[in-house]
Amino acid sequence: MYENFYHGNPTPMYRQRITKQQAQEIALQRVPGKVLHVDMDLENGVLVYEVFILTSENRIFEVEILAKSGRILKVEEENDFD
Repeated sequence: MYENFYHGNPTPMYRQRITKQQAQEIALQRVPGKVLHVDMDLENGVLVYEVFILTSENRIFEVEILAKSGRILKVEEENDFD
């Protein structure tokens, strides 16, 4: 009846390879600053970390990192402050 039920297993079935901490470190190497927030999102069937960083110039950047490999997919400045 409950074949697909995971008993308290926090590991998603997508089997990410890098941790949230590793994603933050990778993002900070590309954009130095303070990490404001980290999200994990499924984009086009691919699991990515979205790391939001506040720089010393008070600019906010989003760094998207492929969860499977740690490869940076995109770096863009956030213009909206919502």
